[in-house]
Formats: sequence, structure tokens, C-alpha cells
Amino acid sequence: MANIQAIAQQAETIAKKLSIHKYDIYGSSVDETSVQVDKGEPKQVKASNRSSVIVRVWNEQDQIGVTSTTDVNETGLELALKTAFEASAFGVKENAPDFSPMAKAPTVVVNLPKVTPAPVPDLIEALVGAEKGVLTAHEAIASVPYNGIAQREIERFYLNSEGAQRCEERSYASIYLYGKTEQEGRKPRAAGAMRFKSSLAQLDVEGCTKEAIEKTLSHLDYEKIASGKYPVVFSAEAFLSLLSAFSNMYNAQSILDNRSLSTADSLETQVASPLLSVYDDELNSENVSAETFDGEGTPTRRLPLIENGILKNFLHSAGTAKRMNAEPTGHASIGAKVSVGLNYLVVEAGKAADDAYNLDQADGVVLVDDLQALHAGVNALQGSFSLPFDGWLIKDGKRISVESATVAGDFREVLKNIQHIEPEAEVTSGGICPRVWVSELSITGEA
Repeated sequence: MANIQAIAQQAETIAKKLSIHKYDIYGSSVDETSVQVDKGEPKQVKASNRSSVIVRVWNEQDQIGVTSTTDVNETGLELALKTAFEASAFGVKENAPDFSPMAKAPTVVVNLPKVTPAPVPDLIEALVGAEKGVLTAHEAIASVPYNGIAQREIERFYLNSEGAQRCEERSYASIYLYGKTEQEGRKPRAAGAMRFKSSLAQLDVEGCTKEAIEKTLSHLDYEKIASGKYPVVFSAEAFLSLLSAFSNMYNAQSILDNRSLSTADSLETQVASPLLSVYDDELNSENVSAETFDGEGTPTRRLPLIENGILKNFLHSAGTAKRMNAEPTGHASIGAKVSVGLNYLVVEAGKAADDAYNLDQADGVVLVDDLQALHAGVNALQGSFSLPFDGWLIKDGKRISVESATVAGDFREVLKNIQHIEPEAEVTSGGICPRVWVSELSITGEA
């Protein structure tokens, strides 16, 4: 991607030529290399470069036109600015987007240097070794049908006609392994693991392999579960999935659109157990893909969403912040319209508890490890969910894999009925979270 100063200078020259007085430009570029293997042989090797530039132009009536391009040279920029300017005549007049008032505010310096990508043969070698480790761990593991290792280099920039200029670059690597078992007279069982780090050299391939093996084997001796009400423990990944599925609770755009579990008056109300504190912390040191600014140039930061069970903040773009008399929070993405979304969730770890909340001694508790079909089993506007899951029934401290079942409930009741949050948090691809104990939820087993 071209130098941001050069892009800014070209844009300014072209804008004067076209009599454009107000504009901004956001761009990103991703270079990615990924591999997949099948029983020791490369199955797929891919390399790609994806670039996207969003150009917004305001006319004298403050209507906005938006266009996209992949070309940031002089010709491409001129065409994009001209097209956006022409489109502005058809732009909305009510609640039109504007510059973020924080587009020139200082951003936090994050030490995420861009790392030279590893050669493709090194990626293949690492993944072949990991796949072999899973396949040879137990005779019941027949394949690792879903696997991959990838490395990405990302560059982003934002600039506007008032002099805001931001740019950053970073890189990270990832691996996932998903083992599958086959036993005569038994249903296939599967489980997996994933790891992220700044580079291939830092990637915990061994830890990912070990977790994939342990999870896959833990589902071999499965049993049916009787339908009923059970105390439930959500794994880090499962609980973060629920928080994301019902993110309209703290999304200002959803609230303004009347498509939220909250209203504008919900701030400072008790929405969860006092044990729960949730933060959106894009700049957390464990987030290897941290971004220091959003699509409107607003700096990202640690934002309390729920503290001690009380709803503290909504996620804002510049537009929603203006309409709700608040500040932008660094959660905007720009395109044909501005959208608001979560960055990186962190659930604060709890305190040590008595043996009643010790899985090694628990009895009659369901541990939900992974929630499935979130696209179909969640009614985000009503707060209800009914989701298939992978997990275990804990009997006298022993984990017994659940053959097939769904967990159902109301998200708001889940938050209010949290009984314990464990003291150790787990780092996942979507955030950081400990295991969370909930008093009782409906479990429906296979008939």
C-alpha cells in the first residue's frame, strides 16, 4: 500500500481540482499465505492479496456519497473521489455521517511489529508434524479433516480533509486442528483447538496439538443425557459466543434502530450478576491483531461494557455518539453505511471459590465447551437461544461426553443467574474469559 503522506497529498490536489471541500479515505490491505494438509501431504496452498479503499465525500448540503476502490494511485483516487462526489447528491439528509471528533486524537502505541513471513515449506512442515501428532495419538482418531496454518500481514490507514492521518501495520499467524474419530458401532466424534500468535516461530503448535488430542479423545465414551434442568458451566469460548451473539445489548446503532435488548435509558442499570465484569479491550496485550483506530479514525481503548453487573457503556460510532450525546468509542466500520461492532472481549476473572464450584469434585453439572448453529438458534431481539453443543456431564468429578443435546434459555437470565466466575482466564481467538457457572438451564437430550 502506498505511503499515507503521498495518498493525502494526492487526495488534496485532486479534491481542489474537483471543488471537493470535505472527504475522508479509509484503506486496508491483507497479504495472506495459508496451507492445509491431508495425511502428511499438502492439500491446499493459497496466497492472496486483498485490498479495499473506501472514499467518502460530502457536498455543500452535507449529504454524503460513498464509493470503494482497490486503486490508490492518482487515477484511481480521482475516479473514486469524483464518483463519491456525484453520489453525494443522492445521500441522506437526516442523521448523515460526519467526521469523528476524535479522528486526530492521539492513539496508544502498541508494540506489534510486522514480522517477515515464514517460507511456505516451513508452514507445511509445521502443519504436517501437528497433523501426525494428532493422528498417531490414538487408534480411534482416523483423520484431521479440518486443519490449517496461516500467516497474515495487514496494513491500514485513515485520512480526512481536516488533516487527520493514521496508519499501522502488523502481522500474525494462526493454526487450527480438528480431529475426527471412527469406531465400529459408535458415532464419529470430533473436536479441535486453535492458536494465534505474532509469527510462526512464536505459534504454540505443540499446545494446539495437545489440546486437539485431549478434546477429541474426551468425546470417545459418550452417553445420552436425560432432558431436564442442570447447573451449567460455560467454557471461555462458549460464553464469549453468547456475549457476541447478543451484542445488540450494548450496540448503540441497534438501540437507535429499536433492535436491541437495551434502550437508551439502560445505562447504569443492573443487567447481570454483580460477579460479572465485561470489557471491550482491543489493545489488550494478548490480542495479536489489535487495531489502534477504527474505520472513522477514532482511537480504540479499553471500554467497560458491564462492571459488577451494571451496564456501563454502549459501542458508538461518530454518528451514534452524536445522536446519543456521547463520545465515539472506536467501534465503527465504514462502507456504504457506518456499522458498529465488538472488537476484543475480556471477561474479568473471578475469585477462588469453595469446592461447590470445583469441576474435579462437581456432580450433575453440564460443562458446555462449544456452542453450535449460533446463526439459527439465537433470537437476538427476544434474548432467547436454543443451541446444540459439545460438552460433558460431570458425575463425581468425572467427565462423560454428551452424545447429542441442546442448551436453551434466556440470555438476560443467564447473566443474572451467574453463580461463579473462575479465577483463571483462557485466551481464545475472540477474547479472554474464565469458565462461568450458571445456576440452571434447560438441557434437551436426544430421544
